[in-house]
Amino acid sequence: MSGTSLLPWRRPRLNVIVLHGIIATRAGTLNADSARPLIEKAFASTGRRPVILDIESPGGSPVQSDLIAGMIRSHADRAGVRVHAVIREVGASGGYWLACAADEIHANPMSVVGSIGVVGGGFGFPDLLHRLGVERRLYTAGTHKARLDPFSPENPDDVAFAKDLMEKLHVRFKQWVKSRRGPRLRAPDDALFDGGYMLGEQALAAGLIDGLATVDELVRELGGDRARPRRIAPKRSRLALRLPRLAADTVLDALEARLCQITLR
Repeated sequence: MSGTSLLPWRRPRLNVIVLHGIIATRAGTLNADSARPLIEKAFASTGRRPVILDIESPGGSPVQSDLIAGMIRSHADRAGVRVHAVIREVGASGGYWLACAADEIHANPMSVVGSIGVVGGGFGFPDLLHRLGVERRLYTAGTHKARLDPFSPENPDDVAFAKDLMEKLHVRFKQWVKSRRGPRLRAPDDALFDGGYMLGEQALAAGLIDGLATVDELVRELGGDRARPRRIAPKRSRLALRLPRLAADTVLDALEARLCQITLR
């Protein structure tokens, strides 16, 4: 009996791209470089079946969110297949940006969804050096080269600049969501785009998602009762395998929290 004759009896497999973690540029996080091989592999072997995004992310870098979502759409359009996203615990801010790359979004009734906004900030220490008896010497070329410097008094012009920058990012975020969700959005803009988040059931009523389902449930719905998921996930680093998960997350998150960083969270 040839291998070809066995094909009808094989269980159909649907590719599931695992997109978990904070979205950032540093190694070990979710970013365009780490997601690219997963996306390429999933769409190259899709067999014309739908591709599923397994999302677990509180957000992070707006640039990386946009790059990953763009790659997903580009590969989906070239392959001619539909994309479904499933939000697990959290698909907020940049995580929701990724979910919008899908043609349909699903979640758990208690998933955290939305948070369509931008946050930025930091800390100020204008008096610290003086108290320590340290003289700071700062030299710049360019009027705003030391903008938002944490060791200088807060400048109203700098605050206005930062808020304007965040507002522009927020506008792009809203445009992306509207371009992907369109008439499915069923709540006013001030309820959808105020930066707040909601549970999956509320998100369904508001039109931010299309249904309530797990990855396994969606695989069977799309591929039939015999269908199984083929999870395409990044390899775990040796450091992550050696360190306790909580300790590793704490250290990495502390490194990520840079002064005045603007993120989709």
